[in-house]
Amino acid sequence: MRQIRPLSIHSRTPECKPEGSIRQSFQDSLVLDHLNLAKAIAARYSAHTHDLDDVRQVAYMGLIKASRGFDEAKGVSFPAYAAPTIAGEVKRYLRDHCWVVRPPRTIQDVRRQVLARTEELTQTLQRTPSPDEVAHDLHLEPCQVREALAAGTSKRPDSLDVPASEGRDGLQGTLSAFGCPTDRLEDVLALRNAIRGLSAEDRHLLYRRYYREETQSTIAEALGMSQMQVSRKLSRILVSLQTQLLDEEAHLQDGTAL
Repeated sequence: MRQIRPLSIHSRTPECKPEGSIRQSFQDSLVLDHLNLAKAIAARYSAHTHDLDDVRQVAYMGLIKASRGFDEAKGVSFPAYAAPTIAGEVKRYLRDHCWVVRPPRTIQDVRRQVLARTEELTQTLQRTPSPDEVAHDLHLEPCQVREALAAGTSKRPDSLDVPASEGRDGLQGTLSAFGCPTDRLEDVLALRNAIRGLSAEDRHLLYRRYYREETQSTIAEALGMSQMQVSRKLSRILVSLQTQLLDEEAHLQDGTAL
């Protein structure tokens, strides 16, 4: 007569799953049932829509991590347990991977405090609080709050190719526009280097004449010189600077031609 073997807990039949498989099934159910929780947290912390997919993937990993550590016997609901874990993973990702230009850690910490407190004060005041109000509430200087908020632009600086608003040039057009502050930047830098090569006396004379905009007679009186001497010195200095700059330009042009 054929013997019937008794069922074991390690059997792979649907009626009796191994303990590990039961735990895995429980975790899978938690994850699948709370995907919307992870999506909501990802949307909350993603400031740019084009970053949302990456942040959402990190939130899903946090959800899986929470499902593995959840203990129903402790009496805490899974959403209440999982939300801080998911948010922590997202914050860590944003802190470590989403800065194009990373500010100092202290500014990052202040920024997190400011953003969190701003959200709370918005609910309380029914309006967006000013930086001064947030600074007063957090016992910070207003300049610290403004610096922390401004640091957000380091995460995703505007592209030079970003579309311009109506009637205005884009950033790329502004940089290349005639008469913009950067139009003669190379000339200014070259002049600055040339001035550094002057003697201290000549630099002081240029400072008083062209920075403080003093007249030649005022300079002459202050330095114990005649106005004619001041005029001749200034002319000599300017000719020297002009010659040096022209020589450098000719040298650069020769190098480009080669």
